[in-house]
Amino acid sequence: MAFRRYLKIFLILLLVGSAAVYVFRAPLSLAVAKRVAASRMAVDTLKVLPDGLHVGLCGAGSPMPDDQRMGPCTAVVAGKRLFVFDTGNGSTRNLGKMGFIHGHIEAIFLTHFHSDHIDGLGELLMQRWVSTGNASPVPIYGPPGVQRVVEGFMWAYGQDGHYRTVHHGDTTVPASGFGAVAKHFAAPTDGHVVLLKDADLEIVAFLVDHKPVHPAVGYRINYKGRSVVISGDTVKSAAVQREAKGVDLLVHEAMSTRMMGLLEQGAASAGRPNVKKLMADIVDYHTSPEQAAEIARDAGVRYLLLNHIAPPLPLRGLEKAFLGDAPDLFNGPIQVGSDGDFITLPVGSTQVKSGRLF
Repeated sequence: MAFRRYLKIFLILLLVGSAAVYVFRAPLSLAVAKRVAASRMAVDTLKVLPDGLHVGLCGAGSPMPDDQRMGPCTAVVAGKRLFVFDTGNGSTRNLGKMGFIHGHIEAIFLTHFHSDHIDGLGELLMQRWVSTGNASPVPIYGPPGVQRVVEGFMWAYGQDGHYRTVHHGDTTVPASGFGAVAKHFAAPTDGHVVLLKDADLEIVAFLVDHKPVHPAVGYRINYKGRSVVISGDTVKSAAVQREAKGVDLLVHEAMSTRMMGLLEQGAASAGRPNVKKLMADIVDYHTSPEQAAEIARDAGVRYLLLNHIAPPLPLRGLEKAFLGDAPDLFNGPIQVGSDGDFITLPVGSTQVKSGRLF
């Protein structure tokens, strides 16, 4: 009898407690939201990173819809300096999820001007400007044609920029900081061109082969004895292999020819000849995982991170199929990139640490 009485009391208390939570659910939710907002506003990944060269995928995908991979975007942190390479769709939001403050971006580098590599640029420029009240526009480095891209985004976002300053005031959102400044360069047919260089940091660009897209470039970043190469979009390239010689990390695009063939067959079966033609065409100016592995092997790369993943890999098991024979060709670590992947190369070490920021 005592047990039944205690059970009854417990059920009554549970009911009263549940009713109280229901009645006060709005203020309780607001209290939690307040704490979450304060916590998120305090996040600044740059502050907590150790000295080193760090590489994060703020977009590991292609133009094809992929829940795990937005448009191409690579964040590079050298010490406490933040740079962004390509600005595909979703890159701005992924950078935020990674804990980076957009206003801290020192410069943006573009590999080429396919839409999937620049279609997030307008949003990123706006957030870089307003999030910290930058008084100077961000420099955007790219091969010839970058001026036209920058001018186009400046024109498209010009009215929005005016609204922001009028609404918030020039002290908070200085009109002088709106947009970007194009920094074009001509990469030599052999070798590279130095874009930034000081005692600790060097960023160079080199030509790759993405015909008919020309010029298209890749980048090498050196910081205090650590190094990374970003291939950009290209076929298997002797230039990438040359610039990647001995690097700690090679971030290389990858497209599975075999899996793209499945999409081509699917388009044919569905009676979509235009898509079938597109799927057949695009494999001729990209690099397969096996070819990227050969480059990593022959260049003596320490770690291979694949990005610009195509086609999408909606199931985890597909990563092995995507790699094909690549693990047999390169005996170092190979990672099929996803948004949020983060590689750390600590200064004074040969370590390559792989993790995630979200």
